[in-house]
Amino acid sequence: MGDVGKMILVGLVWGATNSLMRRGAILWDERLRSFPSTPSGSLLIHQRLLGYFHKWLNLLIIWQYSIPFVINLSASATFFSILSHAPISVAVPVSNATTFAATAVTAMLLGEETHLGFTLFGTVLIVLGVWICVS
Repeated sequence: MGDVGKMILVGLVWGATNSLMRRGAILWDERLRSFPSTPSGSLLIHQRLLGYFHKWLNLLIIWQYSIPFVINLSASATFFSILSHAPISVAVPVSNATTFAATAVTAMLLGEETHLGFTLFGTVLIVLGVWICVS
């Protein structure tokens, strides 16, 4: 697989995992709402920091978030590897455009509220732009 194929694959992975991580974050947010909250003004700084750390750990415990997060980080490592031998002027637009399109399509497939026509039209324009960029 050439560099452009890897760039597109990274964008697809980023886009899909963005939508999946959003779903996991919504589950985390619902879980947080079920716990009673403490007024932050009455807590000492170290208690607030421990509270933030505890919330972050609770987010990572949710597998619907943590598994896509690890996959997303793996794609980021691949992207930096690609940047070592591909021009940044091509790698960044191709990967980011593909990410945007993949996020929109994945969110639509997961049942998020979208404007189908605009989403598909935008995705077609992105694919056309990527094609122009790499040819």
